[in-house]
Amino acid sequence: MAEILKVIGLMSGTSLDGIDAALVETDGEDVAAPGAAITVPYDAETRAMLRAALDDAQGVAAGEPVPQAIREAERRVTEAHVEAVLELLRVARLRASDISLLGFHGQTILHRPALRWTWQIGDGALLARLTGISVVNDFRSADVKAGGQGAPLVPLYHAALVRDAAGLSPPVAMINIGGVANVTYVGRDAILAFDTGPGNAPIDDWAQRHTGKPIDDEGALARRGQVDDRVLTDMLDNDFFLRAPPKSLDRMDFTTDAVEHLGPEDGAATLTAFTAASIARAREHCPEPATTWIVCGGGRHNPRLMEELRARVNAPVLSAEDAGWRGDFIEAEAFAYLAARSRRGLPLSLPTTTGVPQPISGGRFHKSG
Repeated sequence: MAEILKVIGLMSGTSLDGIDAALVETDGEDVAAPGAAITVPYDAETRAMLRAALDDAQGVAAGEPVPQAIREAERRVTEAHVEAVLELLRVARLRASDISLLGFHGQTILHRPALRWTWQIGDGALLARLTGISVVNDFRSADVKAGGQGAPLVPLYHAALVRDAAGLSPPVAMINIGGVANVTYVGRDAILAFDTGPGNAPIDDWAQRHTGKPIDDEGALARRGQVDDRVLTDMLDNDFFLRAPPKSLDRMDFTTDAVEHLGPEDGAATLTAFTAASIARAREHCPEPATTWIVCGGGRHNPRLMEELRARVNAPVLSAEDAGWRGDFIEAEAFAYLAARSRRGLPLSLPTTTGVPQPISGGRFHKSG
């Protein structure tokens, strides 16, 4: 039996809201025990730097040199992750020497798998040096270079959770609603995964502009509005939803452009319905209907979005907590799990999860000290 490692997983998602840090004891195959977990929100300045980095990355993709602002954002992101690690160690009453690895996802600022390019900023070597803990980062590049989508990478962990859960019978659909939404379909003898469409990102951007808050808190703005069915139909008329999986998205692939002529409330309602409807369309690509849908990620905290999803999916829709999991930390836990797999040379992705030609490992290792 492989050694059980104490690993801290670190995730900063496309919602740009902060860092989730979670301790997991794992051998990279079975999840022995989840440990302490915390969320460290980004301050407004860091969030603004990252939002600007998303825009600057588009210019780099067009051939412009990497601007100093992106390098500064990378330093800021790395230092914020150092603070998150130190805080988690304090909460868990552990020392750096007690931890075998950090699984450091970094911050995605551009994802263009068709060009065999994915870009997560975050300095793994600097994180290892400043924390005194060895780091695995750059989880996606090997998959993309081999012809995969590079996303989603959480499905193997989702499958491990479903396998170990009492009372769950495949097929089960696990939905993660971050900035982008994705599904892991855990069948009786197969795993299928893909991005379904927008998650929170367009809703968050709309709320920021119209309320000054980074999210539509409790779905209140959307609840006061009416869904514009014509606009929703037009938004769903997109070739992405017809394309067979595996498939993945960049945070900026779906924007608020289609609802710009609507008022704040109706725009929020329509964007919320769009996220739910695009998730529901994932059923078109599943081998058979899922018996249960389980939602994790920040989107499950939006009751209006969850209502819309339940209205559009012909099956029970549960939150991660209903299944006994920590819905805010599943992605962070996953990157701890994947870091352990990386060190053992085990696959991080499969042909049915990212479209990579064969199961492939990945990640870059940075030894502490």
